Amino acid sequence: MKNRVRELREERGWTQVDLGNRLNVSRQTIYAIESGLYDPSLPLALAIGKVFNRAVEEIFDSDSTDERTVHSAKIKGRR
Repeated sequence: MKNRVRELREERGWTQVDLGNRLNVSRQTIYAIESGLYDPSLPLALAIGKVFNRAVEEIFDSDSTDERTVHSAKIKGRR
């Protein structure tokens, strides 16, 4: 899942430790989220949104929509 966590954190001049402290998670968790190695749980995603005063959808972008999904949706719409 693509996300803007690193960008938003750096805009505020926060380290990964700073953000982790605000969210009550480890620096390693922040690193994993920023690197796309870990997708946060819904409660954590909501907390991240609250910390940055943004909607979750503004921070996280599901990259699961690919050409096959779009094509499949178009075909189903024709029936």
